[in-house]
Amino acid sequence: MNYKMICLGAMALSLVSGVSLAAGADTGTSALDDPAKMEPFYTDSSMKTLRSDDAFTTAWKALTDEDRMAMTKVCDEEMANPNAANTHPEFCGNVKKLGGESKN
Repeated sequence: MNYKMICLGAMALSLVSGVSLAAGADTGTSALDDPAKMEPFYTDSSMKTLRSDDAFTTAWKALTDEDRMAMTKVCDEEMANPNAANTHPEFCGNVKKLGGESKN
């Protein structure tokens, strides 16, 4: 009986710890949540006011292809599933104007 209880306890512990480890691995941040990458697109430190179209385009072109693809993918997801949690509608609108579409 004790052997069964030890095995069941070990299995339950591994299941619970596996779920918590998996949850910890996903930080919930997107490519649009990196202040260092997003700062060039905004005029203020609170990142509420976008730069002019020309300055936005210049900042966009200064990104690596990988960063542009990651940001475009997140924007595609935000635009496909609009809700109150989407925090970058104006930014994503500008990305779309620049022809940014992810190629999944």
